[in-house]
Amino acid sequence: MKEKIKAYIDQLGPKLEEMSDRIFDLAEVSCQEVQSCKLLEDFLKENGFHVEHNVGGMEHSFRAVYGQGEGGPSFGLLAEYDALPMGHGCGHHMQGPAAIGAALCIRQLAGDRPYKIVIYGTPAEESLGGKIIMQENGCFQDIDIALMMHAAPETCVDIKTMALENFRVTFQGKEAHAAMNPEKGRSALDAILLSFHAIEMLREHVLEDTRMHYTVLDAGGPTNVVPGKATAEYTLRSYNTSYLAQVVERFKKIIEGAALMTETTYTMERDPAYSAKIPCLKLNGLIMDNARAFEAPRLAPPREKTGSTDFGNVMYELPGSCIRMAFVPSGTPAHSQAYLDAGKSDDAHRAVRLSAGILAGTCLDILEHPELMDEIKADFAERKAQMGESL
Repeated sequence: MKEKIKAYIDQLGPKLEEMSDRIFDLAEVSCQEVQSCKLLEDFLKENGFHVEHNVGGMEHSFRAVYGQGEGGPSFGLLAEYDALPMGHGCGHHMQGPAAIGAALCIRQLAGDRPYKIVIYGTPAEESLGGKIIMQENGCFQDIDIALMMHAAPETCVDIKTMALENFRVTFQGKEAHAAMNPEKGRSALDAILLSFHAIEMLREHVLEDTRMHYTVLDAGGPTNVVPGKATAEYTLRSYNTSYLAQVVERFKKIIEGAALMTETTYTMERDPAYSAKIPCLKLNGLIMDNARAFEAPRLAPPREKTGSTDFGNVMYELPGSCIRMAFVPSGTPAHSQAYLDAGKSDDAHRAVRLSAGILAGTCLDILEHPELMDEIKADFAERKAQMGESL
């Protein structure tokens, strides 16, 4: 089967590479992925997929479906395509072509077995966390597993990402002349500084993998005026979604306390929350077995340190995995000029083909051995319980 997959992906390769290069050249940033989205949608329509545009409350998203029979597994293939202001310095241009290549390969080699393929185009990963909004509006409920690829320096899978909560807090005080009548002022900046100090005190009393970041967005005006208004941004992270909720409650008390001590008031804006990935080791194992079978370069163990991603919200609800596909030298940072320089290279093209083959191989393994899906779902439930998360 692996040789058949490779042969078919090689047939598709030139078209997949052409799409990848075109999306790279378009370099459309988050929430502006008009042509990139249309390019993928048009190709899917031409190849017999039923395509819905702008799903889940997100512009420039799509849902493309193809299937046969009843009662088979439903494979979800997710694709991002937003660029950074610098261009495609994170490799998102490869994801749609890889997902499409995998889908066409599954269709070609599935035989008469029942299945469904659902490709989700997920915009705004770099800004709004588009998958979070889409999930809140009902997306991803029609798939059994969620798979995607991401460009990387080494070929591996993730076993964890960090849950994230982000807040912007504006304190409102009272301006006064800082020299002649400071007693009449109430400093909004003091409230921010007190909150920062309290967070430093909190660090000793949270789990070691907790991350707490802050910055001042607006500190008021000149030094001879007591700042009447000031705004700060706060980011909280943990590898456990439930534990992060506890940290958030303590953070809220810090903000309340800072306002109380300075006799100020405050307003709080809260961004959509990112969940931590629930790892599915069985699915990760299938992915890496296929990576070895297709001789992917620079195989590596899962990363020990990770950030946050909206794919975590999907993987919090159902089994999922992302093949991180090597296309730049080991140690190359993402969001870098090096990623940009390699975006249309032979290594990038090979990464698209290999990822398509690995994703297709994983799904076809499950089709050939239906008991694998039960094992995947059981493993996911067990891992979620081990992390203290209830289903």
